[in-house]
Amino acid sequence: MEKKEIILLVVVGLLVVTAAIQTIQLAKLGNTQIGVSTSASSVSAQSGYGSSGSSSPTSLEDLPSMVGGC
Repeated sequence: MEKKEIILLVVVGLLVVTAAIQTIQLAKLGNTQIGVSTSASSVSAQSGYGSSGSSSPTSLEDLPSMVGGC
């Protein structure tokens, strides 16, 4: 084997090991449950957005006019 082939095999091996470790970490992360307190999610969504006073837009007129920076 040439030196380039050995280096290539080592790099590919490291990539495979890294992918395997990340797969295991992702599987563990998918199994954990994250607890969110209800007091943190009760922040008012009415802070200056829209004039209707509702917490979420109910029609297309309430949506922002510049979507995606156009």
